[in-house]
Amino acid sequence: MRTCPDTAVSPSGNRKASRAARTRERILQTSLDLFNTHGEAHVTTGHIADELNISPGNLYYHFRNKGEIIRHLFGAFEARVDAAPSLSGEDFADAGTSLENLWLYLHLMFEGIRDYRFLYRNLDDLLMRDTKLRMQFRRILDHKRSAVSALCQSLARGGAMRASAAEIALLADNVLLVATYWLNFDHLAANAFATHDAADNTDLGRGVYQVMALIAPYLTEGSREHLEHISRQYLGD
Repeated sequence: MRTCPDTAVSPSGNRKASRAARTRERILQTSLDLFNTHGEAHVTTGHIADELNISPGNLYYHFRNKGEIIRHLFGAFEARVDAAPSLSGEDFADAGTSLENLWLYLHLMFEGIRDYRFLYRNLDDLLMRDTKLRMQFRRILDHKRSAVSALCQSLARGGAMRASAAEIALLADNVLLVATYWLNFDHLAANAFATHDAADNTDLGRGVYQVMALIAPYLTEGSREHLEHISRQYLGD
């Protein structure tokens, strides 16, 4: 049977497309590593091409400029932090489950921020330079605010938290505030004199505990004890 020329793909064409996809992934991963290590502002497309041992022209074939690389990485980051535990239904069966879900949710958020930390270390500048990134980041904040609010509301409905709707809304904003800047604070406080980026060795559980400390005053006595139990499990005695 004759194959339609519009839909046929030769083996060599498949290999070329696969090779191009692998090169794009290498460029993105190398860019992420360099941005995280040295800071986005200090890394050029020339540095990225040199690290990959490819020509600048080859890099520009896949990405027109550094801004396009950053947008792709930001998109990957958004997909990463959207991979959160379910926030409805059986997950809200009891206060203990809700507290554990909240801890896990925050830990996943911190992992995403750590792995794409260059975004947060130069956040204001990046968002000022790119309107699309600004819109994406606002969408991320709105999603996270809704998720934290939903978890807190489940605790309140279950009698594990005493907080009004207004207090929960303010609490969700404070959680986002601390979560957004905690890794930067930890880097400055612990690694101010380090000669390398030690973020991979950061104990993210401490960041989660810092955020949960904002919630603790609103918890009932039994739920606060459960939170301390969870904290000991993650942080040790």
